[in-house]
Amino acid sequence: MYDLARSKRATQAYSFDDVAIAPTRRTRSDSEVDLSWKIDAVTFDVPIVGAPMDSVMSPETAIRMGQLGGLGVLNLEGLWTRYEDPTEQYERLTGEMDQVTATRRMQEIYSEPIKAELIESRLAQLREAGVPVAGSLSPARTQEFAGIIEKAGLDFFVIRGTTVSAEHVGGENVLNLKDFIYRFDTPVLVGGVATYRAALHLMRSGAAGVLVGFGGGASHTTASVLGIEVPMASAVADVAEARRDYIEESGGRYVHIIADGAVGRSGDIAKAIACGADAVMVGSPLARATEAPGKGWHWGSEAWHSTLPRGERSFFEQVGTLEEVVVGPSRVPDGTMNLAGGLRKAMALTGYTDVKSFQRIDLILHG
Repeated sequence: MYDLARSKRATQAYSFDDVAIAPTRRTRSDSEVDLSWKIDAVTFDVPIVGAPMDSVMSPETAIRMGQLGGLGVLNLEGLWTRYEDPTEQYERLTGEMDQVTATRRMQEIYSEPIKAELIESRLAQLREAGVPVAGSLSPARTQEFAGIIEKAGLDFFVIRGTTVSAEHVGGENVLNLKDFIYRFDTPVLVGGVATYRAALHLMRSGAAGVLVGFGGGASHTTASVLGIEVPMASAVADVAEARRDYIEESGGRYVHIIADGAVGRSGDIAKAIACGADAVMVGSPLARATEAPGKGWHWGSEAWHSTLPRGERSFFEQVGTLEEVVVGPSRVPDGTMNLAGGLRKAMALTGYTDVKSFQRIDLILHG
């Protein structure tokens, strides 16, 4: 703890840029490395989750993520559940314009009501493709569409917000997370959180996985609008410590940790897992794929808030197909393509064969 003044103290925390993976005395062949991640009854070839952001996840790209061995999460409050065919809306959001115009246009476009029948049809489209089915709602809308979600046959349900707590004080029709999860047959992934105590509360609520971070790092202005920020290396390590204590408290129940924010390159994925994550949720790397519906433009759900937007459109040069971005091969040297290959190489060069053991590797703190 550090003193800001006589009456206020602050904790020092570190981002992924502040840490590095320590070399070890062993190395291995890439072919010996297993990147698989199993959560509930589903096994994934790579521990990479496509963030529920309209700029990167359409029904088609969510299906493609599943075919590539990852998990694509569809935003059930996005364009695909507001419009039967959102092509025109994407065209209006992906042209050149200043941020003020873009924000106003998003507020207008996303004012269209969510349609229950579109939630059902989009999830059915994923199910018919034979890939794991995952959809996301914010805590504020989960109660409203709970009945549809319960009948939809999801493999995973994601409750994702800027900050999510197991206990919300005050207000009407508030989601009781613990009651909801325990009556819900589908594994629930919930977040974001950034602290030991908040994560422990979510684990006790029955969450199968906890999202660490606020998501949408590249398109987020939460720090400047709300003053809230989370250095991800410290946050992931703190939540991993909460999990260790919860395993003992619960008699062995394991809750998965998914780093959700500041994961823009393959090296960030390796650092996230080294800090204790089981998987990562990514947005901006997928915006670089040629199939991304945002055509390189990238925005999150916070950007269209009707009264307090705290996100903005960002542009990323498209570097290759979704397959090349996720599993390679890469044609660029900066870690924005072949995300899985970068993680695999990091593990091979430090002598680890699986994600679970790689969580124990030593880290170096930059001076």
